[in-house]
Amino acid sequence: MAEPDVMVVGQVARDLVLLIDEVPAASGTAPVRRRRELLGGKGANQAVGLAQLGVDVALVGVVGDDEVGDSLLALARADGVDVRAVRRRPGTATGLIVDLVDAEGRWHYVEDLPPGTLLTAEDVLAAAPLLRAARAVVVQLQQPLPAALAAARCARRAGRLVVLDGAPTDRAGAAQLLVLADVLRADARETRLLTGAAPAGAAGCLRAARELLGRGPSLVALAVDGVGNAFAWPDGDLFVPLSDTPTVDTTGAGDAFVAALTAGLLRGERREQIARRAVAAAGATVGRPGGRPDLTEATIAAQLARIPVG
Repeated sequence: MAEPDVMVVGQVARDLVLLIDEVPAASGTAPVRRRRELLGGKGANQAVGLAQLGVDVALVGVVGDDEVGDSLLALARADGVDVRAVRRRPGTATGLIVDLVDAEGRWHYVEDLPPGTLLTAEDVLAAAPLLRAARAVVVQLQQPLPAALAAARCARRAGRLVVLDGAPTDRAGAAQLLVLADVLRADARETRLLTGAAPAGAAGCLRAARELLGRGPSLVALAVDGVGNAFAWPDGDLFVPLSDTPTVDTTGAGDAFVAALTAGLLRGERREQIARRAVAAAGATVGRPGGRPDLTEATIAAQLARIPVG
C-alpha cells in the first residue's frame, strides 16, 4: 500500500442531519423535511474532501468496536480514504453528531462523543511512521492537546507541512502548537480564543492574521462570519469575500476550506489561486445539508465564478 501524501488527525463520527422548519419548544414536536446519515466528524470530512480533490489521504482517528464503526470505516474506504491508522476502541460507542438545520440555515448540534472516541498521544504515536512519511499533516484541534501536540511534533521533526485547524482552549497549549505550525486556519470563535478579541470586519481580520503570523505559522487564514476570509503571509495579505451562494447549512464549510487549502499548497499553486479555491470549496458545501463535502473541479469552478473579484 502506498504511503499517503496527507495525514488528517481528527474526529470520526456518524452524522445524522435533520432538516426542520424550526426547532420545537419544550414538549413540542417538529416534522423532519429531510434526513441524511453520513460519515462525519471534522477529521473525516477533511479527509473525504482531500480524496475528492485527488490527494492520497489517510485518517488518524477513533471509532468504537461496534457496527456503526464498521459502517463508517467502510464508507471512508469507499471514499478513497486510507483508514489503517484509525483506532478501534474496545468498549466504546462510536461518536454521533445530530445536526438540526432549521429553515433559516441555522444549525443546532446534539453530540454524543464519549471520551473513548478522542485521540490520545499514544494513538497518534502509533501512527508515527505514516505521519513522518506524509508530505503534510492536518491537525484538527477539537482533539485533546496532548494528541495534537504529538501529531504536530512528529510532523515537524520529519520536516513535513503542519496544518492546524482550530484553536485549543488552553492558551499555553496554543502557543506550543503555533510554533510548530506552517499553516493556521481558524473561524471567528477560534480567532477570539487565539487573540483574546473577535476581529471586526475584513480589516480587523487581516490585522489578526498578521499578528498570528508572529507566533510561528507562515500562512494564516481566518474567517469573518458571513463576509469572507483573510489570508496573511510574511510578505503580504489578501481578503477573499464569500461566494454568492444560498446557504442551507454551514456545517463542514471550514473542513472543505482546509482540504482545498492543503491540496493547493501541496500542488504549489499561486497564493491567490489557493485562497480563492479554498473559499470556493467552502461555498460548494454550504448549499447542501450536512458536512460531507462535494469537491470536484466543476463544483469549485461554479463557486469561483460567484466570488467577487477585486
